[in-house]
Amino acid sequence: MKKIIILAGLVLSLGGLASVAYANHSWGGYHWARTSNPFTLKIGDNVSSTWDPYLNEAITDWSASSVLDLTKVTGSTNPRTCKAKTGQIQACSERYGNTGWLGIAQIWISGSHITKAITKVNDTYFNTATYNTPAWRRLVMCQEIAHDFGLDHQDENFSNANLGSCMDYTSDPDGPPSNEHPNLHDFAEIEAIYAHLDSITTIGQSTSGPGKRVGVNGVDSQDIDLDNPS
Repeated sequence: MKKIIILAGLVLSLGGLASVAYANHSWGGYHWARTSNPFTLKIGDNVSSTWDPYLNEAITDWSASSVLDLTKVTGSTNPRTCKAKTGQIQACSERYGNTGWLGIAQIWISGSHITKAITKVNDTYFNTATYNTPAWRRLVMCQEIAHDFGLDHQDENFSNANLGSCMDYTSDPDGPPSNEHPNLHDFAEIEAIYAHLDSITTIGQSTSGPGKRVGVNGVDSQDIDLDNPS
């Protein structure tokens, strides 16, 4: 059975959050099925010219992994609707309204295998002086793209010291240290997630069954919070 999981990567929370740090930060064991490493995952570009440099940086950053290469291709969807394409990640930017999240990631899964995914970044907030900065844009794009291949947050405490990872919640993305890029722990976790091989592949496949949405702002969701973006 295929279903949809939403991971609201950076949310706007109104209250304080408990200190939560993870030694391992796989998102539920979800991963793209593939028969060899390293593998190449296509990212459809449906973002504005303002966002293009940050999407490019995220692709370069995560492609430093020993098991994963990301490559940008022409987008296949209207950014407003941001429809997923099987076998790929689609990245979109648009004014999505006062949703409470700066960025959100969504995956379609079959068992534990990701079959397609999207990242959305919300220009309703990024058009404001608070979030229209290179540091915030880098953090959010870096984090949401990583959710789409199975990486979760390293830490969910907004008020502690930065870990130097875009997978760390923070109220100060440029630090120091900067939370605008992955760190060594992120790459180690990717290697752990993709240490095994599968007998099938879900990368670049052209068909997919219907999905079921679960986990919005719940166990399977992670947003980037506006008052305390993660």
